[in-house]
Amino acid sequence: MEIARNWKDYEILDMADGEKLERWENIILIRPDPQIIWKEKSFKEKWKTAFARYNRSSSGGGAWQYNKKVPEKWQVKYKELTFNIKPMGFKHTGLFPEQAVNWDWMIDKIQASGRKNVKVLNLFAYTGGATVACSYAGAEVCHVDSSKGMVTWAKENIASSGLSNRPVRFIIDDVTKFVRKRNKKRK
Repeated sequence: MEIARNWKDYEILDMADGEKLERWENIILIRPDPQIIWKEKSFKEKWKTAFARYNRSSSGGGAWQYNKKVPEKWQVKYKELTFNIKPMGFKHTGLFPEQAVNWDWMIDKIQASGRKNVKVLNLFAYTGGATVACSYAGAEVCHVDSSKGMVTWAKENIASSGLSNRPVRFIIDDVTKFVRKRNKKRK
């Protein structure tokens, strides 16, 4: 397993009791993570600096509790890539920072391929972390997600990374239906 160590704008500050304390640029958030099973906090004072905490509801879902003003959205950079972040209604922020090792791998493979025309199909593409990385590396990307809002956010991430002139096709569709339709056309 690889660990995403090349972040400057993201950092896990501490973890305990089913939660992680994270720094997203200069915004400190507490989010639930069921994989964190130990109880003791290593840096108790740091937890008091959190801007917001996502509290799960016993009936499902949850809500953010704000201790300090949090911008509606802000940006974080990973190397040359820029992503738009915002607290969402289901604990997410629009990016999975642990995926950075996969972005690095994709960038390396695309750039080392020696091919001019690399094409990438990104299914369940969410806000486009992999789309941005592959586009940055020079690939032509087809980005497919069923959520119009997530596809719009992915377009914003492409623009924020200065990649608007790159060949990226954004498709709003159910991935299973999309793949079935493409397979029927090939036969």
